Amino acid sequence: MKTYVAVVDSGSFAAAATRLAVSRAMVSKQVQKLEEHLGTRLLNRTTRRLSLTETGRAFHERSVQILGDVNEAEQIAGQMTTMPRGVLRVTIPLSYAQHRLGSIIGAYTQAYPQVQLDIALSDRKVDLIEEGFDVAIRIGALPQSDLIARKLGVARSIVCASPGYLAAHGTPQTPHDLGRHTCLSYSLSGGGADWRLESAGEHLTVPVHGPMKADNGDMIRLAAVAGAGIVFQPHFIVGEDLAAGRLVQVLPGWQSAELGIHALYPSRKHLSAKVRTFVDFIVAALA
Repeated sequence: MKTYVAVVDSGSFAAAATRLAVSRAMVSKQVQKLEEHLGTRLLNRTTRRLSLTETGRAFHERSVQILGDVNEAEQIAGQMTTMPRGVLRVTIPLSYAQHRLGSIIGAYTQAYPQVQLDIALSDRKVDLIEEGFDVAIRIGALPQSDLIARKLGVARSIVCASPGYLAAHGTPQTPHDLGRHTCLSYSLSGGGADWRLESAGEHLTVPVHGPMKADNGDMIRLAAVAGAGIVFQPHFIVGEDLAAGRLVQVLPGWQSAELGIHALYPSRKHLSAKVRTFVDFIVAALA
C-alpha cells in the first residue's frame, strides 16, 4: 500500500523507487502483487504516463488515510515508550500501601502528572496478565513465572502483643509457649495455623490457635492493640504501635524468615515509560 501511494504521488515507478530507495523492478512487482491480491486493476500503464482507474483512485484516497493513521499510531506508541503517560494499573497489598507507599505514590503523581494511576489495594495475589495489571507489589516468596521481578526491600515478621494482654495472660518465654496463648493469625500467610520462626539458625514451626484470623494485617493489628491476643506481623505494620507502646515485642530474637518485597511486571522488552518510571521511583524512595 505504501509503495502504491508513492507511485501515485510521484507519478512514475522510477520516481517512487527513488523515494523508497528500492529498485524500479521491486516497485513494479509490489504494485502488481497488490493488484493481484485485490483482484482489480489500479493503474493504467502506458509508455509515457500512468493513470488511475476508478478503483485505483478510491483505493489511493483510502490508503493515504490508513497510512496516516498507522504513522500517527507509531508516533503515539513511541511517545508512550519515552514519555510516561496513560493509565497505569497497579495492585499492592493494602497494609504495605498504607504504611510504606502512600506518600511515595503521591509524590510520583506530582512528578508525572500525565500518568493516571489505577490502584487496587488487596492482599490477594492477582494474575497480572489475565486481570490487566501493569505492576504488582508482592511480599514473600515468588513462584516460578515469566514475570520480571525488581527487589524493593525486605521485611520480617515479629511476635507482639499489647501490654494489657501480657499483664492479664503472662508473657511467652519460649516459642512453644505460644500454643497456650490466644493468637490472631493472618490467613494468607500460607502457614495456616502454624507460625514459622527462626533465631540464630534455629527454625521452629509452632502450632497456634485463637478466635480470629483475617486476610489483612492491619485488621489483626488493631485487634491486638485492643488486647485480643498475640500477633505475628511484619515490622512495617506494627512498627508505629511498638514505638508508641501500644504493642510490645514478645520473644525478642525470634522472627520470620526474610520476606522479599518485589515489584513484578510482565516484560522488560519494550517496557513502557510509565512502568519504568513508577518502579524506578519506588526503588529510589525506599532506598
